[in-house]
Amino acid sequence: MKKTPLSEIKERFGSKENLVKELRAMFDKGDLFIERLNADKGLASVANAKLLKLYDTAQEVKEAFKSREALIAAVLEKLGRVKDEGLKARLDAWGLPRLWDYYKSVAKKAK
Repeated sequence: MKKTPLSEIKERFGSKENLVKELRAMFDKGDLFIERLNADKGLASVANAKLLKLYDTAQEVKEAFKSREALIAAVLEKLGRVKDEGLKARLDAWGLPRLWDYYKSVAKKAK
């Protein structure tokens, strides 16, 4: 039986507040995320499932590439467009989950 997002959060982090604190620390570091949060609502109003996906994605990217710039460079390399500044700027505007999914799809096609 699959666990609910809330029960998974409680099991892994203790509470939603602890998960939000860890994500906030990642956002403040600035090496993975671009700042696109709603200033009025913040992370506390985001759905539990989305918070878990965001945290898991950030952990995967952090383990594989350490930073957002390295992930973008890897995408450009897989596409064979390392010198394409326009594409680099476009990819830089994407959110981390979208960028990570795109990298996985490009890497799969390259095989």
